[in-house]
Amino acid sequence: MKLGLHTLLVYLALFGFLGPLFGQTPSGGRISGNLEANGNFFLRDTLIGAANTPQYDRQIFGSDAWLNLNYSNWGFDFSIRFDVFNNSNLLNPQGSYTDLGIGRWYIHKEVENFDFSAGYLYDQIGSGIIFRSYEQRALLIDNALVGLRVGYNFGEHLRVKAFSGLQKQQFELYKSVIAGASIEYFLLGKEGSRFTWAPGFGVVRRTLDDATMNNLVATINTYKPTDAFVPRYTAYAFSLYHTLNLGPFVWYAEGAFKTKDNMSDPLAERVTITGDTIVGKLIQAPGSVIYTSLSYANKGLGLTLEGKRTENFSFRTRPQEELNRGLINFLPPMMRVNTYRLTARYMPATQEFGELAVQADARYAISKRTSVNVNFSNITDLNGKQLYRELFTALLLKKARVWQLTTGVQFQRYNQQVYFFKPGEPLLENVTPYVDFLYRYGKRRSVRFEAQYMFTGEDSKGLGYDYGDWVFGLVEISPAAKWTFTFSDMYNIGPGKNSPSDATSGKKLSVHFPRFDIFYTHGANRFSLSYVKQVEGVVCTGGVCRIEPAFSGVKVAVNSSF
Repeated sequence: MKLGLHTLLVYLALFGFLGPLFGQTPSGGRISGNLEANGNFFLRDTLIGAANTPQYDRQIFGSDAWLNLNYSNWGFDFSIRFDVFNNSNLLNPQGSYTDLGIGRWYIHKEVENFDFSAGYLYDQIGSGIIFRSYEQRALLIDNALVGLRVGYNFGEHLRVKAFSGLQKQQFELYKSVIAGASIEYFLLGKEGSRFTWAPGFGVVRRTLDDATMNNLVATINTYKPTDAFVPRYTAYAFSLYHTLNLGPFVWYAEGAFKTKDNMSDPLAERVTITGDTIVGKLIQAPGSVIYTSLSYANKGLGLTLEGKRTENFSFRTRPQEELNRGLINFLPPMMRVNTYRLTARYMPATQEFGELAVQADARYAISKRTSVNVNFSNITDLNGKQLYRELFTALLLKKARVWQLTTGVQFQRYNQQVYFFKPGEPLLENVTPYVDFLYRYGKRRSVRFEAQYMFTGEDSKGLGYDYGDWVFGLVEISPAAKWTFTFSDMYNIGPGKNSPSDATSGKKLSVHFPRFDIFYTHGANRFSLSYVKQVEGVVCTGGVCRIEPAFSGVKVAVNSSF
């Protein structure tokens, strides 16, 4: 059946794309697309841990590519995407993945107030707490819903939509059925009142397939009676949300509830029949999330306050799936998205089973040349145990079209036991001052400098926590509109307990992690060539994180839009 659908879409796409060349379609059709291709050459480096994977040991080269084509005509929108993975480490950083095929296709049509879409769909309800199908290529998350979605607009204010299908699993499909619906209303105030109100309600149902249920039963049958439970085929998730705009204020609030569901908790403990205690087990419980944000913007001042409480809200197409696989929903992250190399080193992954989080952000423009930003976030579990805390400050000074200086300091507390899955590790605390200076010396010509230093504490043996202290420096030169060159080095200046050791003496070593990049841009095409040596660490995209091993090698990338 899948091959038939793919073949059908290929014919539709070929007719849509090539038909105009032979005069077989009406005029007015639009074609667009984009290509993204990445290649990695792996250079083994046992000192930093870039070894003992298939790529370093024997494959040497890996690549990923996505070619997307879109065509619109006759009131229809068609899209097809071809995906290629050769010796790729995106799916599993410790493994190798090779496959190719149709990664996505869809057809969309609007008929007056009614619209429908079929194929691989990306969508969400509210902020995504009960349902979000989306793609994050940096982590190879692509949980598109493969099925049908219909929607109807009752005038300008009320919209209803419903969908049903199966979740994508690379080039296959999970077998559990996902269905949902939402109703959203939009109220516009009188002209000039700056008032809008958009409430909504959504519901999602997930029904397990028999093979998944049989696997659950077999696993639970190995548990002691105190840990065993009767698994359920179906779980429902409900969400009530709204967005209120009133002058300079914007208030979003969402409350979600999930009925009793089978879940896999990686941090829960259980006692085996033999008496051994192991971490990770299947549980069954209802779940809830309360999330709200309030923002204010007026006369150079911007304030945002956020709060979230999460309890047992792991919602997956199969409870046996872990990490970033099989995700049906998306829990909004509650930390600042940092971009500098050292300030982004310790990022907290959203905790599905228990999290109480707050975040506050304040920005103020003192003048046209000066502004300040302060961000604070604090995350604990439901028992008050510290998981993450950050205070980030930034001062921006600039002279229009000549130079710009950004400087500040970051303070962090980071729970290695939870985020790194390292039992017994202490709470990591660090302080990171940074400076970023950009100077423009001509039209589309500039030079930029970055400098950062991370201070960490020491244990009783005088070793820094994790990798200890770091220093980072970067120079970026853009001598012409099309070219950019960057050179950076991240140096483990104060080695910690996890830093590389000398093979003979066992002494912790200070190691350089250099990087050199060349970027060339021509029109809608961008090419890059990079030499990279990168320490292991957490990689996050939109609040979804994973631990990745060290990398050593050469990267090439091509991005083109047409």
